[in-house]
Amino acid sequence: MKQYDVNGHEPSFLPDGDWELVWSDEFDGTELDTSKWDFRMAMMGKKWPAWTDKGVSLDGNSNVVFTLIEENGMPVSSQLQTGYNFMDEPVVKTTCFGEDLQWNIGKLHESKYLHSYGYYECRCRLQQKPGWWSAFWIQSPTIGASLDSRRTGTEIDIMESFAPGDIITHCVHSGGYGLDKQSFGTGENRSLDKEVFHRFGVLWDENGYTFYIDGNETGKTDKNPSDVTEFILISTEVMGYRHEPHVPCKEAFDAIGDTFVVDYVRVFDKKTK
Repeated sequence: MKQYDVNGHEPSFLPDGDWELVWSDEFDGTELDTSKWDFRMAMMGKKWPAWTDKGVSLDGNSNVVFTLIEENGMPVSSQLQTGYNFMDEPVVKTTCFGEDLQWNIGKLHESKYLHSYGYYECRCRLQQKPGWWSAFWIQSPTIGASLDSRRTGTEIDIMESFAPGDIITHCVHSGGYGLDKQSFGTGENRSLDKEVFHRFGVLWDENGYTFYIDGNETGKTDKNPSDVTEFILISTEVMGYRHEPHVPCKEAFDAIGDTFVVDYVRVFDKKTK
């Protein structure tokens, strides 16, 4: 790995080769750049009760802070994304050609940023208390629309932390989230110092995905290759909402006020000669 300096900010650790920065958010200032990010509020056709658009703030020191907050007596948190999955938006009653025919996809939205091959990196400090989790990942707008991941994309899980300081294996998923879902993991579970910032990255190319933590290779796979442009997510979620009876876990109430802090998100392309 080699260091790539960004003026006035922490450097990136990049794989060998010549790279150029093509997209980033350093989270300067005091307001979220909504030309780059939107809040993810729905999942699989339903508004998701674990998510809010009020759990994110910029601290004025080039960090975006995700805070576990309380709304209507329940703990909730936020997810940010640069694009949209076509199956997330809730379905609204419609007709087709004046007939009583329902198209079972919600309103489609124009993504803010999509990209394919390159190196993606996030520097962040993990959540400090149990009851919620954090992640840095990439998703296709059309994942599951075909059986061919090269044509319709893959979910690329660069970092997922389900307990303070613990990082699970990197994963890639294709085929959507139903009967055709395919999932492959690489690397191993790790424990990191939750008090300090860490860098999480993936090199995505035509051969697959190579994952890195703090400049060290931690996993590699050629499974579920994607050739399509995809969008970036940095996210948190309260535990419990995904399991019956779909309520937050007790630990989440105790963790209200806890934070997950992101210093930057960057995308690099290899320079062409």
